Amino acid sequence: MSDNIKLTADLRSDVGKGASRRLRRQGEKIPAIIYGADAETQTLTLGVNELTKAMEQEAFYSQILDVVVEGTAQQAVVRDLQRNPGNGRVLHIDFQRISADREMHVNVPLHFINEENCVGVKIGGGAIAHNLTDVEVSCLPADLPEFIEVDMEHVDIGSSLHLSDLVLPEGVTIVALTYGEDRDIPVVSVAARRVVEEEEEVVVDEAVEGEVEEGDEAAAEEGSSEEGGDDEE
Repeated sequence: MSDNIKLTADLRSDVGKGASRRLRRQGEKIPAIIYGADAETQTLTLGVNELTKAMEQEAFYSQILDVVVEGTAQQAVVRDLQRNPGNGRVLHIDFQRISADREMHVNVPLHFINEENCVGVKIGGGAIAHNLTDVEVSCLPADLPEFIEVDMEHVDIGSSLHLSDLVLPEGVTIVALTYGEDRDIPVVSVAARRVVEEEEEVVVDEAVEGEVEEGDEAAAEEGSSEEGGDDEE
C-alpha cells in the first residue's frame, strides 16, 4: 500500500442544504462529512484546489486517505461522491473512517497486463473485451491492495477470466464470491473479430447490386426491341 493521500478539512457548523449551496457558490470550498468507527460524525469543508489535485490520483477512490481535521489525522475511505450531472463538478463527499481491526469493503481497480502479448490477440487475431474495471474486496486496512493485476498473456480466443481466476493478495477476498458460485462473473474475455462477417456482407451486397444492374440492362434491351417492333409495324 502506498503512502496515504492527505486532505486538510475544516469543521463546518453551518449545515443544511441551503448552507451547502451557499458554500458551493463561493467556489473555493466543497461540503463533506466523515463518520464511522464508533466516533462522532463531523461535517466538514474541503478546499477545491487540494481536492481536485488529490482526485487526479487513482488511489484517491480506493485507498485509505488521511483526512486532517483540526490538526488530527483520521484514516478514512471515500464512501460516496456526488457530482453535478451537467458539468461533473463535485457537490459533496462522504468519508467513512476505518478501524485497523475491522474488515472493510472497498472497490479496487483492475490493472490489465500483457494485453499486447495476449495469445488470443497476437496469434488468434481476437479482440479484448473488459467487463469490469474494478472489483469490490473485503480485507483489513493493512491488507488493502492498490490494485489487482489481471494477466492476459495466456488467454486464448473465445476464453474468459472470471472473478475466481483473479490472483489476490493474502487476506483479501472478493465480496461477490462470498454469495455463491453464480456470482463468479467474467472479468475480461477475448472474442473473435467480426471483420470476416462484415466482408461477407459487403460481397453479398455487391452481388445483389450486380444482379439488379443486369436486370435493369436486360429490361432496357427488351424495351428497345419492343419499340423497334412497333416501328416495323
